[in-house]
Amino acid sequence: MRASTFIALLAALLASPLAGVRAAAEAGVEAEGLTPPAEAVVVLHGLGRSNRAMGPLASRLAAAGYAVYNVSYPSTELPPEALDGYLHEQVEACCAQAPRVHFVTHSLGGILVRAHLARHAPANLGRVVMLAPPSQGSEIVDQLGDSALFQWALGPTAAQLGTGPESLPGRLPPPRFEVGVIAGTRSVNPLGSAMVPGPDDGTVAVENTRFEGMTDFVTVPASHTFIMRSDAAADHAIEFLRAGRFSHAPVHSD
Repeated sequence: MRASTFIALLAALLASPLAGVRAAAEAGVEAEGLTPPAEAVVVLHGLGRSNRAMGPLASRLAAAGYAVYNVSYPSTELPPEALDGYLHEQVEACCAQAPRVHFVTHSLGGILVRAHLARHAPANLGRVVMLAPPSQGSEIVDQLGDSALFQWALGPTAAQLGTGPESLPGRLPPPRFEVGVIAGTRSVNPLGSAMVPGPDDGTVAVENTRFEGMTDFVTVPASHTFIMRSDAAADHAIEFLRAGRFSHAPVHSD
């Protein structure tokens, strides 16, 4: 495989501009909206991104009346266990006193929240919304994850996002909480889509966003890269946080 093709495939997985691959996410939390005793929402970005990517969605959640904590974490630098510890500290610091704490995630963020809640589910846990989670992994990682260049660019956690039973998603137990999954059905990454079977968002097959124990599922016409900026996805996320279900009624068409 030519180097240029390999780099393009990495960009397809990352769902962000390649120039940001090696840049560490800005650590910390940006809070907006109300503060406790309002219900809290922890917003968690995907691989190689920072909390800036989730800014528009965080603003929509804040406008809906939630105390929003938009967390950045070093997604390309640490293994899953260390990322779990980092997330645990952030959630304890922001939301232990909130009447309920919900989570809204993109991509890798959803896998980390599932792993985190399997170990550290808080007593005040509310609902979880996952945008484009690789719940059954991605075939892109199956084909490229063993490469040294892949692991250098995307880090130790990304290399565990394949579709096998020993992958990070494959090891997770069914959830013991309400979780709604929002999958994208458009792609801006034709090279990524060529490696993923069936309908996909350019990085993850629509079918692979589903997992045993999820409460509800809906699709929106958005790509993996930009689903967190989709008005339709934001509408559905707020709907699920409030009601624990998607209405499946027409919303923004983006």
